[in-house]
Amino acid sequence: MTNAVTAPATAPESGAAAGTDEDYPLERVPRAARYSWFNVAVQRFGQLSDLTQFLLGATLGAGLSFWGAFWAFTLGSVILEVVCIFVGIAGMREGLSTSVLVRWTGFGRYGSTLIGLVIAVSLFGWFGVQTAVFAAGLQAIVPSVPLWAWCLICGLGVTALTLQGFKAMGWTAFVTVPAFLGLAGWAMTVEISRHSFTDLVGSAPFGAHISIATGATIVAGSYIVGAVTTPDMTRFNRSTGDVVKQTLVGISLGEYVLGLAGVLLAYAVKTSDLIAIITSSSGVVGVIVLVSATLKINNWNLYSSALGLINAVESLFKVRLGRVATTVTIGVLGSLAAAAGILDHFTDFLTILGVLTPPVAGIMVAEYFVVKKWRPQLDASRRVGRLPETEPSWVPATVAL
Repeated sequence: MTNAVTAPATAPESGAAAGTDEDYPLERVPRAARYSWFNVAVQRFGQLSDLTQFLLGATLGAGLSFWGAFWAFTLGSVILEVVCIFVGIAGMREGLSTSVLVRWTGFGRYGSTLIGLVIAVSLFGWFGVQTAVFAAGLQAIVPSVPLWAWCLICGLGVTALTLQGFKAMGWTAFVTVPAFLGLAGWAMTVEISRHSFTDLVGSAPFGAHISIATGATIVAGSYIVGAVTTPDMTRFNRSTGDVVKQTLVGISLGEYVLGLAGVLLAYAVKTSDLIAIITSSSGVVGVIVLVSATLKINNWNLYSSALGLINAVESLFKVRLGRVATTVTIGVLGSLAAAAGILDHFTDFLTILGVLTPPVAGIMVAEYFVVKKWRPQLDASRRVGRLPETEPSWVPATVAL
């Protein structure tokens, strides 16, 4: 059983009056405000081309053979691609973020409040953690500036960028992604020139053994929150084909090229210490580019956290928060938390929150593509550029799951 409630009235979105600067946090993104698949694909790839991906490859290299790591990446990537494609298509069709879309894909208004809060808290935490990583790398280069100051500089810098919205974040990815790929190519060239490629591929793992299934779980789990929040990004896509192309290109390049590069570099240096791997081949310049690459994923941590909180507050209290003000608040608090060092104690908690997100994707896909209970409302309202006039309040069965 579900109870229907009246959704907030929204005008058709067009032009600046509809909130272009606000990036449509609670509305459909109009067709005129969408981007080419390549523009979105670069941002998708940017989420996967950072410190975490190299570290993931190095971790698998320590516990698996090259081909074991290859199959772990393959299985994990397939899981991620299936999730990203299906929830991404739903987000593209409806032009809605994850935390709003779940109202009509199995969770209802108040269920979406819970989802929005989980997303907001989880990505707020990861924003702070990534800020601390960013700051630690820069502090290693310029030790005269204390770590807490670097945390504030890095966190507030990312916040200032994210305030500009999707378009500015796209330009950032266009700059940082080529720089990151150049670093990865340079590191690979330097290290492989010192070793036989055949010998590296045939290297034995140098750490504690892990199974391919465990490796695949690590690969999928490392990005599952990003996969579930895919509609935050694909709502700016124009077609189903665009979603499929950007997903296949972004995830395949991110997982295979960078992940397997991390595996080979770990074999070459015989360590999973990321900074040691990069400094051995690229020096300080490499560390700067690599650490700066954190910017590409951290702005999305902050962006999606803000969207989740905006939806949760609107669902629960019928109060509409501005995206800019919400982003500033989360960014400042996350920066302060990183500077205080308290987020080091929340990594396990954040991992637990990440475990809660995969079922959300499964329920969304089942409702939107199979059950279709609320699809007629979505289809009818989409034709006039509005949200449905009614929405379920609670869907107890799916919330219990």
